[in-house]
Amino acid sequence: MTPPVTNRPLPVLVYDGDCGFCTTAVRFGERHVRPRCVSEPWQFLDRTELAALGITRERAEHEVLWVTPTGTVYGGAQALAKALLSAGGAWPVAGAVLTLPPFRWAAHMGYRLVAANRHRLPGGTAACAVTRSGDPGEGPVS
Repeated sequence: MTPPVTNRPLPVLVYDGDCGFCTTAVRFGERHVRPRCVSEPWQFLDRTELAALGITRERAEHEVLWVTPTGTVYGGAQALAKALLSAGGAWPVAGAVLTLPPFRWAAHMGYRLVAANRHRLPGGTAACAVTRSGDPGEGPVS
């Protein structure tokens, strides 16, 4: 099955806008890493817009997502790697490293550790502690 085309010229970084830690991390990235993308809290997208991006609300609640203009979706640590790959300077080197085993595996574990404890991190709030069942996965979804 072919992924949906987003009709957007830039990738979209979808994150949890209710989480203070996530919002702070995205704002930091916008200022210092400067990935070539549009950042959107999933809460600002209705189900039609999420579907047009090829993602569900449940997946957006679970992890940060990187959606390419062609509709390929990356989640979690691989979404962060794609954001780094799109930036200037030395950031693409770090992004490339995060896509390679064993660094990819370590990045996945690190992402899950941070995601599970984001309510305890600076900027985290009670809204960040929402428990979620299952793991939709980190790889691209077509």
